[in-house]
Amino acid sequence: MSINCAAVDRLIDSMSFTQKVGQLNQRLLGWKSVERNAAGRLVASDELKQEIDRWGGLGTLYGLLRADPWSGQHWGNGIRPEERTEAIAVVQQTVLERGAHGIGVLLSEEAPHGHQALGGTVLPTNLGLGATFDPQGVQEAEAAVAAELAASGIHIALVSGLDIARDPRWGRYEECFGEDPLMAARMCEAIVTGMQGEHCSKVGHGGVAVVLKHLAAQGEAVGGRNGQSAVLGPHDLHEIHLPPVAAGVRAGALGFMAAYNDIDSVPCCANPWLLKDYLRDQLGFDGIVMADGLAVDRLEDMAGSIPAAGRAALLAGVDVSLWDEGFTRLEEYADDEQVVAAVDTALRRVLELKAMFGLLPEDGADTAAIAMPSADAIAQATADGREQAKRMAREAITLINDGQSAATLDDIRSVIADAQAGPVIVAGPFADDFGCFLGDYTAPLPADEQSSVYRQLVARLGEDRVLLAAKPSDAPADQWARASTVVFVCGSTSERSYDSEFDDNGAAKAVTEYGATCGEGVDLSDIRLPWRQDDMLGEVAALTTAPIVSVAVCGRAHVLTDVLERSAVTIWAGYAGQYGPQAVADVLVDGADMSGRLPVTLPAYPAAIPVRYNDRQSAAHVYKDAAEPILRGFGYGAGSLAAVTFSEMHADTQSHPGEVLVQVTAHADDHGAAGAVNLFAHVSGGRRIPRLAMLVDSVYMDLNAGERRDIAFHVPCDRLRDVGDGQVQVTCTLDGDSTHTVTATLPGEY
Repeated sequence: MSINCAAVDRLIDSMSFTQKVGQLNQRLLGWKSVERNAAGRLVASDELKQEIDRWGGLGTLYGLLRADPWSGQHWGNGIRPEERTEAIAVVQQTVLERGAHGIGVLLSEEAPHGHQALGGTVLPTNLGLGATFDPQGVQEAEAAVAAELAASGIHIALVSGLDIARDPRWGRYEECFGEDPLMAARMCEAIVTGMQGEHCSKVGHGGVAVVLKHLAAQGEAVGGRNGQSAVLGPHDLHEIHLPPVAAGVRAGALGFMAAYNDIDSVPCCANPWLLKDYLRDQLGFDGIVMADGLAVDRLEDMAGSIPAAGRAALLAGVDVSLWDEGFTRLEEYADDEQVVAAVDTALRRVLELKAMFGLLPEDGADTAAIAMPSADAIAQATADGREQAKRMAREAITLINDGQSAATLDDIRSVIADAQAGPVIVAGPFADDFGCFLGDYTAPLPADEQSSVYRQLVARLGEDRVLLAAKPSDAPADQWARASTVVFVCGSTSERSYDSEFDDNGAAKAVTEYGATCGEGVDLSDIRLPWRQDDMLGEVAALTTAPIVSVAVCGRAHVLTDVLERSAVTIWAGYAGQYGPQAVADVLVDGADMSGRLPVTLPAYPAAIPVRYNDRQSAAHVYKDAAEPILRGFGYGAGSLAAVTFSEMHADTQSHPGEVLVQVTAHADDHGAAGAVNLFAHVSGGRRIPRLAMLVDSVYMDLNAGERRDIAFHVPCDRLRDVGDGQVQVTCTLDGDSTHTVTATLPGEY
């Protein structure tokens, strides 16, 4: 993408130090930048005008279209989809008219799993997307989200993806693609390519710039406590937490967000090794680094003052602030040569990004000519996004238990299809709940787009057939005795209410007794299902002899031991997004296949955590009161490719220099199948204790009925070798199945 460097140089030379600093600030909350006049029209707020006047322009504006309980924006007062064009025009025109150099403002929006705006698409959260093991599907879904953002006049998408799920006590666990670094890396690459296009081809042309967050190791925080220290060595940092970062750079990500936590006492947003030596020098990244919300100000204790905090972050490699005061105080360092040079460097990156979106004045023009959003384009992009959300919700549904009792899923489907059978009772605290499927950072959806498992089953089976019993006492004893099937909807929720209390960065400060049990700020010491749901399921089981299908809607790796023991069938749904209820009904009523796989390890006991498939030491038979601490392993999915058999597995270390080629033949039965086939490796012979297993490749395939296909796994030797001078033995296993295992030896001298 061509950038007029000479024009950027001239702009930098023409700016005062204050104006330069202003371009690095992103401190104004966007929803406060517009207001409604007496006629109900959107106009620029005094706060917006004052911010522009203070800096002689505006660098980046956060969250103009954001709607949620923290912002206080909803369908009664927020910017509706049909008003996006008006809102964008008001802001950009005000910036151009009052700014000193005719430069437009970059507009950034939260898009962790869809656009967090009224009418925005809501994909499954990353934990749900991770269960698909389908990077290509994620790429297509994120491309649809980017198209909606771009059509709405947005330039930057703030997207979670770098965090690795290491401790289920952490409230932001739902924002992780799972516990595996390879799959997280592939998903990050999919995000960037989908939203920006190959080689940034869509940026400014139907796509947006991606700021990947959070850099780095936030999922490793001690005790699962948000934003606290990550205590780990450099090897594990590189092996577990940095692969998604490297993948994002390779894909061309235009931005990264520095995390709240520190790594070995050094805060991420003041870590020159992380933001300069590693990110820029080693990986070759040349985009912008943004601080997380108020993270710069949190450096005050370390730096000694708010101005010093701003200086520390800037010199460490932060280019753009987020809501903090530290960067506004950089003016106090106008005589500091280091700060002056760093400001110019950061400014150049910001202006080059603006140039990609046509936010700089062309040669000879006084102001930028900014294209305004199109209502038709927004509507079309939103419709496309809805279709992608439906598809990804279906792919996220994961079967983790089938036939625990005499009844199998097929048996239950037959009973449900029998109109003469007894009632289907939908029970549990989330039986008629929609918000539990959405996850944190979600705008409210209109009432006519909301659903629930109960409402979906009513729509398909009829009101006379389906009963609602959120509590066991909600249905009379004779109905429980007559029931043909019970669908128990359990789990957790990140839904916030508009009367919730929040910290200054939007994290939950306090939740009601039956409020959010996941999400930012909701770290838990007890990861059993909240609200005594295990006891509730026990009461249900005592009231009926009907088979129980439990649907676990979870934003973390809750303990589901009692659920599996008491249910004939258990379905894990993550937070499957706005079409999660439909996807569950598709499985139960329409017989839809479940291609999902668990992206994390499910613990069997609440205190036997954390457990991860790629730990170095097994937790089995360590705890005397919990001999088998793992309930279901990473990658488990009883429905995934159940109709496929594998044969003729072999490894080749000679034909492709630098990699191990593992091949296997897949053969589908008469039904066909779709899903991921995963290859794991265990390495021995190096100088470190090897991990119990590593995911080394994953191939998503869609087989027709009766189809036979050869699958090739390409495993780079660099992923298998350790520092040493001897041979390394690699044992590759197909999806944990000991009947499909091959062993290869890598030569020494490396």
